[in-house]
Amino acid sequence: MKALVLEKQGVMAIRDMPIQGEMGPDSVRIKVKNVGICGSDVHYYTHGRIGQYAVKEPMILGHEAAGVVEEIGANVKGFRPGDRVCMEPGIPNGKSRASKLGLYNLDPDVVFWATPPVHGCLIEEVIHPAEYAYKLPETMSLAEGAMVEPLAIGIQAAKKARIVPGDVGVVIGAGTIGIMCAISALAGGCSKVYIADNKQEKLDIAGSYDGVIPINFTKEDPLKKVLGDTDGWGADVVIEASGAPAVYPGFADYGCPGGKVVLVGIPIDPVPLDIAKIQAKELDMASVFRYANIYPRAINLIGSGKLDVKRLISKTYSFEQSIAAFKHAERMEPDVVKIMIEL
Repeated sequence: MKALVLEKQGVMAIRDMPIQGEMGPDSVRIKVKNVGICGSDVHYYTHGRIGQYAVKEPMILGHEAAGVVEEIGANVKGFRPGDRVCMEPGIPNGKSRASKLGLYNLDPDVVFWATPPVHGCLIEEVIHPAEYAYKLPETMSLAEGAMVEPLAIGIQAAKKARIVPGDVGVVIGAGTIGIMCAISALAGGCSKVYIADNKQEKLDIAGSYDGVIPINFTKEDPLKKVLGDTDGWGADVVIEASGAPAVYPGFADYGCPGGKVVLVGIPIDPVPLDIAKIQAKELDMASVFRYANIYPRAINLIGSGKLDVKRLISKTYSFEQSIAAFKHAERMEPDVVKIMIEL
C-alpha cells in the first residue's frame, strides 16, 4: 500500500510499503484518513535526527492521525467496522512500572509513531492496539480527530498547572503547541491567557479566541503588560512553550508568588535557570513530555464545541500532494499553524 517515506535526510517519496505489524485479537485495522504534519516530522525531514533519534533507514512519517475502522480483533469490544477514530501514537509496555503508575508516556520502552526506527502513520492503513484508539463523536470531523494529538499536549500542560477557576495565565510561544496550551488553559478555568511571540500572524490567530490576549514582544514588553494588568502581582500560571534559550532566565518574572510554571518547550541545548528567583516566589515547577490519559478529555472538549481547533488547520493537501505539503511546512510561514494531509 502507498506510504509517504522519508528515504533519508531531505529525500521523501510516495511508494509501496507493507502494512506495519500483524493483526491480533486485541488490534484494530484502520484506514487512515487525516494526518497532521508536526514540527518533529519536518525536523526529521530537514535534519535527519532529533537528539538521540536518528533516521538510519527509510521511515514512514506522521503521528497525528484519524481514520475509519476496517477490521477488529476477536477480543476487541466497543468498536465495529465503520467507526471513526483517532489514534494515540505512543504504545507503552502495559506491564511497565510507569504504565502501572498511570505514567505510560514515561515508559522507557514506549513505541511512538515516526520516531526512528518506528514507522509512522502516513500510510493507507495501520494496525493499532484497540486500547489506544478512540471513537469520535458525530460532532467531530476526522480532521479534528487528527488535531487531538497536539491538543493533548496543551491539556496535559493545563492539567499539570492545576488551574483554579479565575486564574490568569501566560503562555510564551505562539506556535501550534503554544496556542494549544493557551486554549487548554482557558478550558481548564483561566479567566484570560496572555500569549507572547514575535510573529504577528500567529498572534492574530491565537487572539481570535475569546480570552486570549496576544502580545508581540517586538512591539510591547510582555512582562510589563502582565505585571501592569495584575497590579504587579503576576500570573497564576506560566507555560513556557517556545523552547527558546533566551526565555528561561526570566520566565519566573511572570509568575506570582506561589504560582505555577509548566515547561513544555524543549530547548535543543541545556539552558540556565535562576533558581534563587524561583525559590523567592516558591513557584511550583512542572514539566510535560507528551501526555497520558488525555485523549478522552481532548475529544470531549472538541466534540462538545467548547474548543474550536478547525481554525488552526491552515491548509489541507491530498495524500498525492504529501511532499508538497511537507515543503510548505518546511517554509515555516508565520500564518501557518497546522498543515493537514487527507488520504
